[in-house]
Amino acid sequence: MVMKNMIGNSPRHPGLWTNPLNQASIEQECGSITTVTSYTQGRVELKQVSNQLATLSHQGQWIVLISPPNIGYKQMLAEAGVRMDRVLLVHAKDEIETLWAMEKALISGTSSAVICWTQALDSRDNRRLKLVEKSARALGIVIEDANNHLHSKAHTQRDTHFSQASLFGSLH
Repeated sequence: MVMKNMIGNSPRHPGLWTNPLNQASIEQECGSITTVTSYTQGRVELKQVSNQLATLSHQGQWIVLISPPNIGYKQMLAEAGVRMDRVLLVHAKDEIETLWAMEKALISGTSSAVICWTQALDSRDNRRLKLVEKSARALGIVIEDANNHLHSKAHTQRDTHFSQASLFGSLH
């Protein structure tokens, strides 16, 4: 009975119940997390979203970049018109800290976009991001490095070459 009275007394003006900006699409865009696999360390993907980041940077909130590789992102963003005084760089020490920083930036309410560079995510990390997505208040992009196995292989090959230095010991 009380519910019926509340509905009956609600304002009837249609402008009070509709949003001309299509609130559903804004919420979907702002609260979504996209994971992409990159063969270019995220250079192509960042270029694709740079115009959108420029628009978001002029709204006064942060564009957060977490552990970006040296791909010339500053010049790329500046050329797209991103306000560089609204870009916040976070350098994480490992993958755990990277995902934690992303989670905090997405739900803080002070960021409009959060982009992080990471290795390939496992199923646990993907589940964690799905949970974060429910309360995210910013657009999130995870750029997974498809060439990560090549980087690690190069490091191990380099290390084996250095470990063979004992072959060149001095002869007396």
